[in-house]
Amino acid sequence: MTGQTSSPQNQGAERTPTPRRIVVAGGGPAAHRFADAMHARGLHGWHVTVLTEEAHLPYDRVALSKALTNADVDLTLGTAAMWDHEALSLQTGERVTGIDTAGKTVTTAAGTVYPYDELVVATGSDAARLPIPGAELTHVYRTLEDVWAINQAITELTEKLGRKVNAVTIGGGLLGLESAAGTEQLGATPIVINGSPWLMNTQLDEGAGQALGRLIEAKGFTVHGGVFPSEVLSDDDGQVTGVLMADGRIIDADLVIVAIGVKPRDELFRAADGPDGQKGVQQFQLGQRGGVVISDDCSTEVPGIWAIGEVANFGGMCLGLVAPANTMAEIVADRLHGGDATFPGFDTATKLKLSGVDVASFGDAFARTEHSLEIVYADPARGVYQKIVTTDDAKTLLGGIFVGDATPYTSLRPVLGRELAAEPGAYLTAAGGGDAGGEALEIRLPDDAILCSCNNVSAGSIRDAVNGCGACDGNAPVQELGELKGCTRAGTSCGSCVPMLKKLLETELTKSGVEVSKALCEHIELSRQELFETIRVLELASFEEVMAKYGTGSGCDICKPTIANILASQNSAYVLDAGRGTLQDTNDRALANMQKDGTYSVVPRIAGGEITPKKLGVIAAVAEQYGLYTKITGGQRIDMFGARLEQLPEIWKLLVDAGFESGQAYGKSLRTVKSCVGSTWCRFGVQDSVAMAIQLELRYRGLRSPHKLKMGVSGCARECAEARGKDVGVIATADGWNLYVGGNGGATPAHAQLLAKDLDDETLLKYIDRYFMYYIRTADRLQRTARWQEELDGGIKHVEDVVVHDTLGIAADLEAAMAKHVDTYVDEWEDTLKDPERLRRFRSFVNAPDQKDDSISFVPDERGQMRPATAEEKGKVLIGSSIPVRAATPELFDKNEV
Repeated sequence: MTGQTSSPQNQGAERTPTPRRIVVAGGGPAAHRFADAMHARGLHGWHVTVLTEEAHLPYDRVALSKALTNADVDLTLGTAAMWDHEALSLQTGERVTGIDTAGKTVTTAAGTVYPYDELVVATGSDAARLPIPGAELTHVYRTLEDVWAINQAITELTEKLGRKVNAVTIGGGLLGLESAAGTEQLGATPIVINGSPWLMNTQLDEGAGQALGRLIEAKGFTVHGGVFPSEVLSDDDGQVTGVLMADGRIIDADLVIVAIGVKPRDELFRAADGPDGQKGVQQFQLGQRGGVVISDDCSTEVPGIWAIGEVANFGGMCLGLVAPANTMAEIVADRLHGGDATFPGFDTATKLKLSGVDVASFGDAFARTEHSLEIVYADPARGVYQKIVTTDDAKTLLGGIFVGDATPYTSLRPVLGRELAAEPGAYLTAAGGGDAGGEALEIRLPDDAILCSCNNVSAGSIRDAVNGCGACDGNAPVQELGELKGCTRAGTSCGSCVPMLKKLLETELTKSGVEVSKALCEHIELSRQELFETIRVLELASFEEVMAKYGTGSGCDICKPTIANILASQNSAYVLDAGRGTLQDTNDRALANMQKDGTYSVVPRIAGGEITPKKLGVIAAVAEQYGLYTKITGGQRIDMFGARLEQLPEIWKLLVDAGFESGQAYGKSLRTVKSCVGSTWCRFGVQDSVAMAIQLELRYRGLRSPHKLKMGVSGCARECAEARGKDVGVIATADGWNLYVGGNGGATPAHAQLLAKDLDDETLLKYIDRYFMYYIRTADRLQRTARWQEELDGGIKHVEDVVVHDTLGIAADLEAAMAKHVDTYVDEWEDTLKDPERLRRFRSFVNAPDQKDDSISFVPDERGQMRPATAEEKGKVLIGSSIPVRAATPELFDKNEV
């Protein structure tokens, strides 16, 4: 695609008549980073053409596991708008097949010839294949198409076989374990075959590898180590049945994935035409194990041809890591703009979270440096292994390995090669150390220490941004984490540096005199978490009590609804009584959601999406009687729009009498529990998802929390209820239920993470009770569960420790708090209708209770329903005035009171 507008920095600049042509062969992350780097430095005088054989915009291969479990996830790098620049052209479906170095052109498989002045080769690598019989029946794990094919195969095999699929992954390295974890999330039985005696042998020593093996086996993985496969077996129809091992064993398999490494795609350099068009003349130096050899400026031996990413061989190595690929791309962009940047060598640091297990490795992890020391803590029972490698005087950090508890990695990685501030054992958190790796460490980070290795961002760059270096918006200092990430790129790739980034931001703000306050607002100095615990422990029951002890002034729009929410989450008393009504926002005061025209929506609860024809008839009758717009929502219930404030009690009287209750679409509380039809009707269902969804919705209805809550229950791994997009998602297995937590939609969607698997009904409810109450007690105001989990020290591992293992010893207290909520729940609208004094709230004009708001008008829409009138339409004849309004039920209203 080729755009028509130039970037702001180039507008008005004098154009060169013939811009220099840069052709990029390849469209992966390295190619994208190069194009982005050129764009950031200015494209005046340049035209960049990126040729990618794939049909997609460049995407994040590091996040392929997300596409494996969710085929709809968008992994596009950056913004598509970048490619609208007139000097940038992205050509998809164009595979470069040849280079003519003499004529300075490249040719694609389609026969198109592209001339270049500078050629950047970023062709990446291919997945290595197994040279054994049956290899053609296996899958590989390299591209979007690869992972989509795996997802489809597991789905179809599950349906065909009527049981869990045995998914064998050959390869116990980074990609292999990532692949195996993805198959497990898709409902398959994960089996790993690894030729090395221990997992991730490239990054981990034997002790760490064995610890990792124990941890993932405890998660339900089966690992066969120290032996190689010799054949992939199949039946007469070509269906995989097993893997024959070199020792004669046969491992049952329905699907086999090969993830044994990658090989550089250097065929362009091998087939390039020589000087003066000579065929078969080798011009490029190739590495012993593949890849084109580059110098420290990322150039090849042929002038004008550069190589970046996995195809580039530097120091005898080609590595498939994002950090060096990004660095190479930046170096070439810098060189083309007259700079002198050089490639410092490969950063082999690795950090990942595999099914909730933390693994990290960096620097000289194997202690190959002469006279180096290894300080090790190993706890086989817990599956924890921590090692720090230093010089022989135990002062200078050379590397480290962490499995099971990778907390020290974030603090130690930036000071690699530097003198430690404390003795090494102080950083071994699993052994009771960790003080040295706490909040003080980021203060001592030198400016040239690399905080974000993926994007090569130094601590000095972070400090400059926070203190107003002018790199972003004028000279304005950066004071928000999101803004800091956008300005510096730190934390935007793998995210492992974000905790340290946040600490450094807060430290710099404090040093510059900016108070980093956790106060709820100007009236309450306590954080929401501190305020919650204070109200709970002291059993405070009113806003006035709270403000008298811990507040100043009369409160504001922040602390008032927050305190009301906390009181409601601890006490099921009517939310608008005892002065609490004035604390609530508009929606909570009206027990309904206000719409753009001043009317309200009416949303009765339809637990689990299940409703009888009789109740459907009631909703239809109410909607017709009051002329309401009706819409089935994504949460499997029916919303009715267009009700005036004074009509709400009349409408709810009809609904409550028919057995409905409030769906609390207006509250910071449980909204819906979405479900598929489950095993009752569906031939693929393995559990009764509808019954479970109804049980969950009736259990947690009315539960007030820092933000709205949504749940989903799917009856099988096909995931029709989209449970992993919810705060709590439950997915059926043949052995029970898998519990996922922390999924959110919204502007920054997040997939829920697996907390526990194959749970029985009782244990499932117990864990959800604990999870919700822990979230309610500790989250910040208006903080969704996904962001709350991200900011917890330890993330999902911490949640697992608290909810599943009860490491804080509060499980019984959390369960008791939830039991109190369940026992004392009362429907808010049913309560409202019983009390004439409460009904006085529902009138449009205080001094004229019988008068309706004539500014509210409707017009018919093109689909046979009504909608709010526009300003122009309000001057015309409207249907709003002709909608029959049912008279108030005499026994419900006293006109002198309402």
